Amino acid sequence: MVTETTTVPPATPASRRWLVVGAAGMLGTDLLARLRDGGADVVGLGRADLDVTDADAVLAAVRGSDVVVNCAAWTAVDDAEAHEDDAFRVNATGAAHLARAAHQEGARLVQVSTDYVFDGAATAPYAEDAPLAPVSAYGRTKAAGEWAVRAEAPDHLTVRTAWLYGAHGGCFPRTMARLGAENDRLAVVDDQVGQPTWTRDLADLIVRLVEADAPAGTYHGTASGRTSWFGFTRRILASAGLTTPLEPTTSDAFVRPAPRPGFSVLGHGALAAAGVAPIGDWAERWDAAAAEVLA
Repeated sequence: MVTETTTVPPATPASRRWLVVGAAGMLGTDLLARLRDGGADVVGLGRADLDVTDADAVLAAVRGSDVVVNCAAWTAVDDAEAHEDDAFRVNATGAAHLARAAHQEGARLVQVSTDYVFDGAATAPYAEDAPLAPVSAYGRTKAAGEWAVRAEAPDHLTVRTAWLYGAHGGCFPRTMARLGAENDRLAVVDDQVGQPTWTRDLADLIVRLVEADAPAGTYHGTASGRTSWFGFTRRILASAGLTTPLEPTTSDAFVRPAPRPGFSVLGHGALAAAGVAPIGDWAERWDAAAAEVLA
């Protein structure tokens, strides 16, 4: 007697039902576009559509989804210093609600996190399993969100990113291009190092991780290579056709309520182990993005 078995192929973006929370933001907008271009069945909910701090509303929103991507966050880094409770409700409690609902409904949660969960004191790229040591309110609330997701959704994918820019919101390149056009000279911080990352590239990476059925855990979604804000600005001004003189300066010249990580370079070892290609070099990706972002 021969027993036939049926192999079920992995679901594709077009066969999964996706929910993008925080869909009106810079990353959420690009993620919706990436999914729709791929023929996915996707629902996008912005802040006006879903209050992530309302557990019942979150459960109702998640019902019927196969993949839930949490792009919702309190990202006002300086304001979080004075309103940490409010930031915690969104970044930690909201993440916990989404993780619990996703697990209950059998959906996979993708949690978007940040380099601010680290102290910024490293000299080599942070590994995915490096100890968390946030030094700001924003970082503490995002770290708490990571812990909640790990506890509530064992099949989660946490994707940390940093230095995001894109065409659908305020971002560093747009600000610097404007300042370069308005001023005779610019002083830019040269002692903070990171990986400028295009939201379109991060959106694509999130989809590729889900498509690959990547093992549960933490991944780093940043461009490859590294530069300083000064180095990035020099590239931005060149792309904008500006010759504004630049002067390097230090973080001490721009004291802000929330401390900024001095070193935000994230390693991509988990992506390599999962067989998922990392985002390309930051400078090459900026050259590809510049016309769209600065338009």
